[in-house]
Amino acid sequence: MITLQMPATPDPARVTLDPKTTALIVLDYVEDICAKQPTCTSQMLPAMIPFLERVRKAGIVVAYGTRERNKTHWLKEVAPAPGDIEIISTAQDRFYNTDLDKILKAKGIKTLILVGWKISGSITYTSVGAMIRDYTVVVPMDTTSAASDYETTIGFYNVRNSGNANLANQPLKPKSVTLSRTDLVTFQ
Repeated sequence: MITLQMPATPDPARVTLDPKTTALIVLDYVEDICAKQPTCTSQMLPAMIPFLERVRKAGIVVAYGTRERNKTHWLKEVAPAPGDIEIISTAQDRFYNTDLDKILKAKGIKTLILVGWKISGSITYTSVGAMIRDYTVVVPMDTTSAASDYETTIGFYNVRNSGNANLANQPLKPKSVTLSRTDLVTFQ
């Protein structure tokens, strides 16, 4: 057996976002996934409910992405509202083979907040897809997780180390990922 030291996860950064150029992307907050993942209902959902309320109050564009079979199974507390963007995904990168980029660019979006299941899957791959399309990304750490602490830690490391790497977690480094927390995200 090999013993490896886990990469340190940085403290979440405080960020202030412009509601006119920011979108919230909600991934896989669906019954089939969350019912099997304790952190989804015990950690992610309690953070997401008040955060989504603040996002909607600020007038931020909200988009949802999941697979076809899950599109009617969103958790009711964070389900799409009329007028929200809904993307049916065919891959973990929600930009792949969808019109998400075109829709967001038409609305003048430059910054994305990514939330949902899971940090080492859809959040990682969608963040890479976002960065290569010139978006700056914020991931509130309390709105995502994975099946184990190991996988969660590796997911947070991977999003900071992908694309335009941000290992120091510099707030809002352009075309990069910043790790934050819902109580540290403000809109102005």
